[in-house]
Amino acid sequence: MSDKDLQENISKTIEELEKKVADKPKSVSAHHHLALVYRKAGRVDEAIAEFEKALEIDPLSTTSLINLSAIFFEKGDLDKAMATNEAALNVLPNLAQAHTNIGLIWQHKGNAEKAVAAHTEATRHDPKMATAWVNLATAQIMAGSFKKAVAAGRQAVALEPDFGMAHNNLAVALFYSKDLQDAKKHADKAKELGYAVDPRFMAALEEELK
Repeated sequence: MSDKDLQENISKTIEELEKKVADKPKSVSAHHHLALVYRKAGRVDEAIAEFEKALEIDPLSTTSLINLSAIFFEKGDLDKAMATNEAALNVLPNLAQAHTNIGLIWQHKGNAEKAVAAHTEATRHDPKMATAWVNLATAQIMAGSFKKAVAAGRQAVALEPDFGMAHNNLAVALFYSKDLQDAKKHADKAKELGYAVDPRFMAALEEELK
């Protein structure tokens, strides 16, 4: 499908969803789906407005809270991202996605200890959530806990063997743990899976392997 066709399809979908919202202004689902498509189309402010309308109708909509938090995070508004994830946890305290989102926020704030705690909580609530283990590996690397980072990275790879980022993060943890051959294996696997491995990391790894 060409870019033009894709844009036309998105525009048509937006028109249909806007009509649905107009017909059913109290429908959380209608506002939520319109927000998702606005976001996909790059109409971020309109996406935020629609998620907020959905939450006006149903303040307990954790799906809307999580999606709204993702937009705030991408915009760099970490305080609003934190607040929306915390609101989601007030509704569902065991919501793993909200815990790992908070972990990512703490990473961006430079607090490795709180990031590790949040990602660990996510893995406790959903042990099969590969992204939570990937994020935990990153946070453990930040904290200097390289053996724990390796363990988290291996868990992510075991859960999703074709997850490029999982192989990449495991490679970094293995590098700092001085397991260079295994680090190279997982870095190569990450590249094979299409993940953009940092060339500076690859250069440092290759230098250590000489």
